[in-house]
Amino acid sequence: MIEDAKKIEQTLDKERKFATKLLHFGSEIDSVTGASSVPIYQASTFHHHDIYNPPQHDYSRSGNPTRQALEDYIALLEGGARGFAFASGMAAISTVFMLLSAGDHVIVTEDVYGGTYRLLTTILKRMNIETTFVDMTDLNLVKEALQENTKAVYMETPSNPTLKITDVAAVASWAQDNGLLTLLDNTFMTPYYQRPIEQGVDIVLHSATKFLGGHSDVLAGLAVARTESLGRQIKQLQNGMGTVLAPQESWLLMRGMKTLEARMAHSEKSAAKLANWLNDRADIEAVYYPGLENHPGRAVHESQSSGYGAVISFDVGSGERAKEVLSRVRIPIVAVSLGAVESILSYPAMMSHAAMPHSVRLERGITDGLLRFSVGLEDIDDLISDLNEALS
Repeated sequence: MIEDAKKIEQTLDKERKFATKLLHFGSEIDSVTGASSVPIYQASTFHHHDIYNPPQHDYSRSGNPTRQALEDYIALLEGGARGFAFASGMAAISTVFMLLSAGDHVIVTEDVYGGTYRLLTTILKRMNIETTFVDMTDLNLVKEALQENTKAVYMETPSNPTLKITDVAAVASWAQDNGLLTLLDNTFMTPYYQRPIEQGVDIVLHSATKFLGGHSDVLAGLAVARTESLGRQIKQLQNGMGTVLAPQESWLLMRGMKTLEARMAHSEKSAAKLANWLNDRADIEAVYYPGLENHPGRAVHESQSSGYGAVISFDVGSGERAKEVLSRVRIPIVAVSLGAVESILSYPAMMSHAAMPHSVRLERGITDGLLRFSVGLEDIDDLISDLNEALS
């Protein structure tokens, strides 16, 4: 009877609206004390009251109650079977790539995040894991990259930083037909706007440092597996490699995630206004934002996402002008990262994509004049006025 009641409760939890899930995710109230916040179990090990019946958690690398609450939380939001929390976004990505073996080949979005590019080209390459980077806006190019040893497809959509759109369902369906594992970095959209597992993706990844955490105060990564079988494999890797998120950071991340919908909705509204303002300027070479009417991937994006996000990239024409803008803005912080309550202006050429050789960056449209603007919660008119002065 108790098990039946739990199953009914879990079903009801999954049927709730997203805003409700953010606040009522199963561990929001401590079952022992009734505390309205998940306790921080700042413990490395746990006592065995009965050596023949070990406790659920015995050592915090293998499992910690605070981290478990977060992992169940993200699994619920993404609609997956199991979730996993890591010490950073790259820790999550690196660990999941360990599902591959020497001699395997993976197809990857060409303008992928610089840290992922560095992992694939300098570390996994030494382990004899091959990578082919393709423009995933063209499904035919993805298909043409298939080799006998291809084992996985790795997607970013919108891509970082040129915000190209991949047809997730089409790639996932083709990959499934060819027995390939599909992975997708959902950092920009978050599960509020985009749930790739519902499109057939096997593993969803997040740099939770960004929009999920939302306050520039925690470093974290998350992964969600579509199936229990895949979840068991990732759990083995997480435990074996020890790339886990600590209890304090797990608690901070859960606190940030509770306001995800409110933050994303506000920032997206401001981002749309900023993108259109930039698009109307004659002195801007290009503006990349999926919410713009002239964005080539807008229709595909709208078919798989419920919003456009809060990240805009724009080309001011030259590296010299880009650096001038960076030195003149007063409201957004000039920094690596994105997705915070404060706006962040980044320079991919020298920050997020500095690991890419100059020629490779240019091939992917990451020019010296490209800036990436993560819109925060400030008044959008103030942001536009500040950027206008910097551009002028």
